[in-house]
Amino acid sequence: MTIRIGDEAPNFSAETTQGKIDFHDWLGDSWGIFMSHPADFTPVCTTEIGRVANLQQEFTNRNTKLLVVSVGTKQNLTPLESHKEWIKDVNETQSADVQFPMVEDADKSIANSYGMIHPNANDTLTVRSVFIIGPDKKVKLIISYPASTGRNFIEIIRVLDSLQLTANYQVATPADWKNGEDCIIVPAVSNEEIPEKFPKGHTVVKEYLRTTPQPNI
Repeated sequence: MTIRIGDEAPNFSAETTQGKIDFHDWLGDSWGIFMSHPADFTPVCTTEIGRVANLQQEFTNRNTKLLVVSVGTKQNLTPLESHKEWIKDVNETQSADVQFPMVEDADKSIANSYGMIHPNANDTLTVRSVFIIGPDKKVKLIISYPASTGRNFIEIIRVLDSLQLTANYQVATPADWKNGEDCIIVPAVSNEEIPEKFPKGHTVVKEYLRTTPQPNI
């Protein structure tokens, strides 16, 4: 299945390490980050889960819930047992305290509904996909990494800041933008509207490139 930005995130019901959830109900009015991992007890994934756990407060501050799916589990354990044992390893090795749920997806139906399995890379395990989902349940961002490359979660937070800003103001964020820096006024805003919409002032670099201080701080 191919999911594109702007599509509704597929809903699902699933058992997790924190009980059964209906994804859309669980998300509620929050933003969500849904991540796939190729397998439990793998080295790169272990560092990623620990990193996200140690950044938990940053996501909480942004009204964002975290959810993880891993389809490769330990053979002598049920999927949930495998996830729970892996969380113990993550907490031990990464000095972390994982508080977000991991989804049971033994038949890979959830991973497949999100297009997380890329057959030309591996026809059974997921790549490292990240979906940012808004409170409207629409997909706002999709990033996929190969299994060999760990994700940059500072970049994911940066993009989340941009998405939340641009959802509420008629601005876009320039290359390498960071929270607190100037933004670009979108072309749909006329020059006459700028003083009312952006009272902090603005700079005209070119007729099509107008900047303003970040409006939500």
